[in-house]
Amino acid sequence: MNKSVSANPTIKTLNTTFTNAEPTLMNTSIPSVQPLAEPNRFDPSSLRLSQNFMSATGVKRLTTTIPVRKPNKQDFVRVHTDPAFRLETMVLELKEERETYLVSQDLWPELISELTPKVLFTAINRQKVLFLWPVRLPNEDGRQDNWNASALEAADLAQKDWVKVSANMNLGAYEIYKASGELAEPEWPDIDFMKILEVAFKGQYITDLNHPALRRLRGEV
Repeated sequence: MNKSVSANPTIKTLNTTFTNAEPTLMNTSIPSVQPLAEPNRFDPSSLRLSQNFMSATGVKRLTTTIPVRKPNKQDFVRVHTDPAFRLETMVLELKEERETYLVSQDLWPELISELTPKVLFTAINRQKVLFLWPVRLPNEDGRQDNWNASALEAADLAQKDWVKVSANMNLGAYEIYKASGELAEPEWPDIDFMKILEVAFKGQYITDLNHPALRRLRGEV
């Protein structure tokens, strides 16, 4: 029986093949594991603020100061397109103090010689500073000097483009420059016009004739 098995060439070949086979699994090399490098704590990418940092942290920037002024000569500005964000009214200007006051309408008849009709535009610059831009309105006969006419033109253009205004004393008017680049649209804060007026004229709203600003005009203080 054993002799017949050994004589079988097929079985012999299989036995030889199996016997000479290399133990593939036993000889497989295992790569060594390299320890992970410790991240550098001064890596700028781990310290840089994200674009939506304020919203991600649940922090909302409050608008607590709103200047009443013309645009700075180096500022590109935009004007709010909504007519609800502008006001044609009477204001009291103290030029030496560079202060502008809102005046209660029932006082207009008594103070008419001291008041100036102006339109207050809601404007913003590229640094996201919100401000009210006062521009004098034409007289009853429709006449207006070149300074205020050019300022009204600039405010109108600023509703659709970023513009800069610069006083030209020789011209007697403002020169208007349009931004040459494709600048992003302004990001208006979530605040209504009534609140804008409240913040802008905080402490500068005249409701009676004994207001300190009027007493200074009369030479009482």
